[in-house]
Amino acid sequence: MKTPSRLEPLATDGLVDAVLRQLMSGKEATVYVVLCGDEVRCAKVYKEANKRGFHKAVDYTEGRKVKNSRQARAMAKGTRYGREEVEAAWQRHEVDALHRLAAAGVRVPTPYNFLEGVLLMELVTDAQGEPAPRLNDVALDPELARQYHAQLIRQVVRMLCAGIVHGDLSEFNVLVDPEGPVIIDLPQAIDAAANNNARRLFQRDVDNLASYFGQFAPELPATRYGQEIWSLYEAGELRPDSPLSGQHRSVEKRVDLDEVMQVIDEARKEEAARLARQG
Repeated sequence: MKTPSRLEPLATDGLVDAVLRQLMSGKEATVYVVLCGDEVRCAKVYKEANKRGFHKAVDYTEGRKVKNSRQARAMAKGTRYGREEVEAAWQRHEVDALHRLAAAGVRVPTPYNFLEGVLLMELVTDAQGEPAPRLNDVALDPELARQYHAQLIRQVVRMLCAGIVHGDLSEFNVLVDPEGPVIIDLPQAIDAAANNNARRLFQRDVDNLASYFGQFAPELPATRYGQEIWSLYEAGELRPDSPLSGQHRSVEKRVDLDEVMQVIDEARKEEAARLARQG
């Protein structure tokens, strides 16, 4: 097929030799199957911000680092340069997340190059060498559903150990190759330690998995892997091979009302003293 304009810089630089076909087009990006030398890979072409459908991005960008103060000011003011930097940072974030997760042993596509808003990466394939199906297109029985659920729980544990929460994990963001699930689509991935929404979004990811696989294995929605894993993470005890039971008991602490009132009284006294000094 004719090389799309967004892929021409990669062709000029010799990174892409031919565009074989369009694989899919979503709200965030269009993906093409491309030939790079003797290897077939995929090229993810990010859509412009005004054409993207991802919403509530602020929940995901909290805690992300900016290269320098000039960029930070431009982003905050919403200037044209600032909007361009916001978009570029959103795209680069997926590349960085893929590198970090691949190094941590998480099953994600291998990233190769990122140029002009295009991510060149591994094409995940099935046993016949064709593009791997999404999880929602795979026929499941109870046994296979439990197997894939267990594998994905281990993957989210590895992700959290690497300090990353997917933030939008579902049956639509998972491919299935001959070895099992492969996690994709990570531009919204968040820093588990720096983002105040991390716990909520991690729990939602795990709940999404339990809900989907629960259609085939009815016992899975009753599990509490999200709470169990996050408790281990908060305690600094989470490891990629941490034993998990799927059960979790919340520990409720009684509130010492006398101590609370004492803190309030001290704060009132400090405020009164401050006002007196000003007077």
